[in-house]
Amino acid sequence: MTPAQPRWKILFFTHDLAQQRSSGGEQRFSLMEKMQGEGEVDHLAQPSPLTDREKVVIQESWTKVYQNCDDTGVTILVRLFVNFPSSKQYFSQFKHIEEAEELQRSAQLRKHARRVMDAINTLVESLDNSDKVASVLKLVGKAHALRHKVEPVYFKILSGVILEVLGEAFPEVMTPEVAAAWTKLLATICCGITAIYEEVGWNKLSTSTG
Repeated sequence: MTPAQPRWKILFFTHDLAQQRSSGGEQRFSLMEKMQGEGEVDHLAQPSPLTDREKVVIQESWTKVYQNCDDTGVTILVRLFVNFPSSKQYFSQFKHIEEAEELQRSAQLRKHARRVMDAINTLVESLDNSDKVASVLKLVGKAHALRHKVEPVYFKILSGVILEVLGEAFPEVMTPEVAAAWTKLLATICCGITAIYEEVGWNKLSTSTG
């Protein structure tokens, strides 16, 4: 009998979608995108605040992950671009690259991966400073909504990819307790960024530019 999937692996539906590499999987993802409301902000349930214990396990586990931040960041972005090719549309340097090996060799991808990991690092280091966390999420949300025009659903997709890669690359670190805490943190981040998208009027912006 196959054991049930841990809750942290199924909270973000992308864990399952990431396995769909056939044309049928791509069609399924296209349908999923369409179901998000044609570019409208997708609402996630706001998680309860992180407990002190959850903050500790996130920070302790991140210390080990961040020691290998460059390679881990590249793995996350390559997984995102390979399993969800539509995510490449926002990157002129990567949008025409299909092979994972070529993506891994891209200096531009490595730079962006480092920016992603550094942003996560800032958030993790600031878990006891809600003003700092809110400031970082506001910067990220505004930049991606107003300048880069990134559909908000991709933050949920990226969160699922992060959970998947961390679970595979650091199995000794990502215990069920740690993984559950990370799931909660990433859901909190997605909700925070979603709020910024709404604040800047994303639904109207996406309609006017669609």
